Amino acid sequence: MSPGPEVDPGRSRVPSVTSRGHRASLLTADGVRIEAAYAPRAGAADGSRAGAADTLALVVAHGFTGSLERPALRRAAAAFRDRAAVVTFSFRGHGRSGGRSTVGDREVEDVAAAVRWARALGHRRVATLGFSMGGSVVLRHAALHGPAHEGRTAAHTDAVVSVSAPARWYYRGTASMRRLHWAVTRPTGRLVSRVGLRTRIHPEDWDPVPLSPVAAVPLIAPVPLLLVHGDRDPYFPLDHPRMLYAAASPATCDLWLEPGFGHAENAAAPELLDRIGGWLGERLPMPE
Repeated sequence: MSPGPEVDPGRSRVPSVTSRGHRASLLTADGVRIEAAYAPRAGAADGSRAGAADTLALVVAHGFTGSLERPALRRAAAAFRDRAAVVTFSFRGHGRSGGRSTVGDREVEDVAAAVRWARALGHRRVATLGFSMGGSVVLRHAALHGPAHEGRTAAHTDAVVSVSAPARWYYRGTASMRRLHWAVTRPTGRLVSRVGLRTRIHPEDWDPVPLSPVAAVPLIAPVPLLLVHGDRDPYFPLDHPRMLYAAASPATCDLWLEPGFGHAENAAAPELLDRIGGWLGERLPMPE
């Protein structure tokens, strides 16, 4: 399928959206082309701006080596369509998007472009949800793109859900994370990622080191925040979500430690996704 017309996130004018959705190529603020898809809420009569105004839009960010075409992300996105319109996209360096992955740094601009697109399509309420690397990115996005002084088509989010995210950088305490660091930092690992996983990784180290998730979390309030983590996560043990929760505002943050849950979108059961959708509905109710 063609990725569709290119959309400048700075514009409020966008192509029309049908009831079956729309594909687009978004330009980030730093000039990277991002493949994105929009699906209206299930049962919506059409994708018009009038219909979108009172409908929540959920921007869903995948984990490292994922993309909008991966079955796990498509399954998760479909689970939310009873409650919201859904925007999915492939991070830079992933799938058909341009650029190279910076493993959580510049990806903030990818989320910002997707949120701007959702608002340009007419949605007054936009939430972000991220898995694993995407979970760290939506935390940092919410901290760096706050609602203050931003207009209607701005990049701020109205609620954040972070699933299976790390709290801090450079963690190597599990075998899974040691393998990931090999893939990111070694030339052979980057070759394997590019050829086998369709993930193109930037070869240069961070400079400067970006704001960490745990440093970002205190900056998110008063935006509602949900942290979700499994007690069988093979990448990040439970000290990561607990550290994030301790840094967050207790008035606006909830923490769910899920028994038996593994890691990110691949392990998220329908029941968990449904409860997350319910949480979003409670925090961002339909306008009366």
